[in-house]
Amino acid sequence: MHEALYCAPREDGLLIAPLDAFTAVYHRASGITHLLTEPAPQILAALGEGGLSLDALLDRLGRDYDLEHADRAALAARLDELVDAGLVERT
Repeated sequence: MHEALYCAPREDGLLIAPLDAFTAVYHRASGITHLLTEPAPQILAALGEGGLSLDALLDRLGRDYDLEHADRAALAARLDELVDAGLVERT
């Protein structure tokens, strides 16, 4: 069994605007605007256009944001929310 990969839409597929504690993300394909809080915008940025496994994403976020105690279960829950919202694809 292979490990799932997570992919964000191409950069031109999202219009992103920081709004204080929120980040507005307009998903061009669906026409829906989402209001996200941390760490969702950071997850989308880390995924970029390439697919990453849960562990690779956890490593990248830990490195990019100097996280000492990254929580795999919490990241998996956030990814599930982003998949349900249509902002991330699981392959």
